Amino acid sequence: MASKRDYYEVLGVSKNASDDEIKKAYRKLAVKYHPDKNPGDKEAEAKFKEINEAHDVLSDKQKRARYDQFGHAGVGGASGSPFGGAAGNPFGQGGAFNFNGQTFNFDFGGAGGFDDILGSIFGFGGGARRARRGADYQTSVTLTFEEAIFGATKKVNLDGKDLKVKIPAGIDDGMSIRLRGKGGPAPEGGTEPGDLYVRVRVKPHKHLTREGAIILSEQRIGMVDAALGCEIDVETVDGTVTMKVPAGTQSGTPFKLSGHGVPFRANGDRGPHIVTVIVETPKNLSKKQKELLEEFKGSKKRGFWG
Repeated sequence: MASKRDYYEVLGVSKNASDDEIKKAYRKLAVKYHPDKNPGDKEAEAKFKEINEAHDVLSDKQKRARYDQFGHAGVGGASGSPFGGAAGNPFGQGGAFNFNGQTFNFDFGGAGGFDDILGSIFGFGGGARRARRGADYQTSVTLTFEEAIFGATKKVNLDGKDLKVKIPAGIDDGMSIRLRGKGGPAPEGGTEPGDLYVRVRVKPHKHLTREGAIILSEQRIGMVDAALGCEIDVETVDGTVTMKVPAGTQSGTPFKLSGHGVPFRANGDRGPHIVTVIVETPKNLSKKQKELLEEFKGSKKRGFWG
């Protein structure tokens, strides 16, 4: 598999580019390579996905900081979204893509969405494509945090008949699965039935959060453990993992557990789990503890430490 291009190179901006420069570069390229402007052009389609992926990371301060520090691995090896979605898109959310044989859709929000903007510029739109089709149906399904990470099979009820829906690993909250031909029947004289859109809702986890292909958590340790170094047990979606914290660790330091994040490729590759260590300052010290800290403080001033 070819190595991924640098996100700054993809958008044609420098590494110290401002947010406004990144947005302007993205808008220009997104209009140029949008699939509706380049129907059937696989190269343009690939560039459009690459542009969205780069913008998704560089337009988010936290993701951009992790990318600058860790490279592609810091943002899950792909965009913040494991499917290369359009999060952070200044035109509004929207788009569609295929993953493991199923189509996922983002709603541009109807009138005023990205398609309408481009349609008014280039004279294309989606209305004609939907003629002579059955009605599209919509339903929803709720997943646990772990089911969204590893995938699941869920039943949805349509007018009293149950339908099994395969949820692929790595799907995120708010995404919709498009099942072709599972919607309303074709109208008289029509050519095809409508589609069924299954909107996904993901329950929050007590200790873990997610940004695309990355899982995030915080781990609190004491001041002495941070100074001397220690090993800590970290809760991950794969179970408890032991992580080494080196001596001298500062509060807010991120550590990466590779391969414990969200799947973002059909071959099973997974993003990282990033653990941010928070060093707690002790309260209500005993007299002995205060004396020891004062002794340590005095030793540093006399030059016996460090």
